[in-house]
Amino acid sequence: MIPQKLLADSNSKLKKTSNYFDVKIFNFNIPAYNDKKSGKITCPFAVKKMVDGKKVGCGWYCYAGKGFYQFSNVQQGLTNKYEATKDPNFVDSMIKELSSKKTSKQIYVRVHDSGDFYSPTYLKKWLAIAEALPNVRFYAYTKSHDFFRGLDLPNNFDITFSEGSKLDHKLDRSKEKHAKIFDSLDDLKNEGYIDAHEYDLYATKWYNKTNKVGLVLH
Repeated sequence: MIPQKLLADSNSKLKKTSNYFDVKIFNFNIPAYNDKKSGKITCPFAVKKMVDGKKVGCGWYCYAGKGFYQFSNVQQGLTNKYEATKDPNFVDSMIKELSSKKTSKQIYVRVHDSGDFYSPTYLKKWLAIAEALPNVRFYAYTKSHDFFRGLDLPNNFDITFSEGSKLDHKLDRSKEKHAKIFDSLDDLKNEGYIDAHEYDLYATKWYNKTNKVGLVLH
């Protein structure tokens, strides 16, 4: 069963970004790393391993596994949305919900503050949504790099490859837009990355003409 409302009205960073750029950003999330109810993996290329007795990778430390994300009602809501993505009516439901938004501002959809594109089939659903709504701009960070390679994405769909993926060894940082996490803003700027840690849209092609997206560890 698909929840009556699939989209959220943004977290604090996205609200700040919306106000700064005078746009409207909605977001859609599923559970981080795995669905806590079924155990099914939702971030298939996130690194989660032990090295010399130490935990390595965002599978252990993802911010979307902390704070309010841990509340049982939040986890249940994320599970419900994950289940909705597998429903045959997901694409139509998302198109209907976005089409009902009444605003004169440019609409953006941040796909996945939490979770990732867990399969090519799931990704194709988002591409179908974007193709049906050419005036809405969709963007996402992803560690599922290979799902996108070779695809002809709609003009209103933008992807940033996140470092920390099992596929990092294939990442061409000279050509592919990617996000790197730094310990400080100074480190970010010294390496020539565009700062997106405060205003999220600086990660997108509409506000960042480089292939370097910088974030600061938090």
